[in-house]
Amino acid sequence: MKTENTGRDYILVDGPNCHVTRRKEILKKYPQVRELYGYYPLSALYIALIVLGQLVVAYLIKDQTLWLIFLVSYLFGAFMNHSLYVMIHECTHNAVLKTPLMNKVMGLVCDIPLVLPSAMGFRKYHMIHHKHLGEYSYDPDITSYTESRLVGNSAVMKSLWLFLFSLSQALRPLKVQYYKPLNIWTAVNTILQIAINIAVYFYIGPMALLYLALSTLFALGLHPLGGRWIQEHYITKEGQETYSYYGVLNKLTFNMGFHNEHHDFMQVPWVNLPKLKAMAPEYYDTLKSYRSWTLVLLNFIFNPKMDSFSRIIHPDRHPKEKDREESLYNNTEMHY
Repeated sequence: MKTENTGRDYILVDGPNCHVTRRKEILKKYPQVRELYGYYPLSALYIALIVLGQLVVAYLIKDQTLWLIFLVSYLFGAFMNHSLYVMIHECTHNAVLKTPLMNKVMGLVCDIPLVLPSAMGFRKYHMIHHKHLGEYSYDPDITSYTESRLVGNSAVMKSLWLFLFSLSQALRPLKVQYYKPLNIWTAVNTILQIAINIAVYFYIGPMALLYLALSTLFALGLHPLGGRWIQEHYITKEGQETYSYYGVLNKLTFNMGFHNEHHDFMQVPWVNLPKLKAMAPEYYDTLKSYRSWTLVLLNFIFNPKMDSFSRIIHPDRHPKEKDREESLYNNTEMHY
């Protein structure tokens, strides 16, 4: 495999991403991995409980002082809303309920306390991320050249970028070529979320809506949980494209840290990802991983060698091209 480092630029690697080849090897050696595929209906109960819990907390603090709302949002609400984003991720992969329609509905339920209409846009662009991992023109997880150069590598700018990470993610689809950003589901998601926000504002109170909005801002931003965005694909070991996190916060984020495992087998629901790692330890224990999202975050902010360009990219494959490895993903539908 040829690797080219072009200076202040992404690291260009010719050839497919690492997950294509590793998945094939693991399936050949451990065909029983397929037994881990499927959906996990208990996730729907977790979604309902978290949504209800956030609405109850929003009601309880609706008359509290601004500083207390900020504090509760950062120390509690951020964890709850982040976990709902993880559940949106599960719904995106049809790993919660049996049918794509039921998973879409559960994604909309996840959005209730998130303020931002996220589920359907994420469903569309996250699957594009899997299909075009590391391809600059199509992978929405890769920042644009303009954004990366604007952020640079100063600690202040990187901190500000992470604080406003939700805005960065919202603008990513503008970079993605070929795919249209809107469909009927994103329209329904947006209209429904506006109605929910209005209802919260008038029936619970403006401070309740502020609590939910701050919980989302912190869940996606400058917070220990924010280390997840850096952990997943930002390079800290030469040649390694994707990284996993095996720390205690996986207990609050439904094993979201098992990122190598997820990219290898996106059909595996969150509850089975540790089983996948245990089933093929020689493929995962040898990779660099993390135990602290906070340390990942601090290293990114204060390490002048780390910036938005610290990622591997691959040559673009036009969406109309036949994917030579597409058969590896036939067990998961890609709903754009």
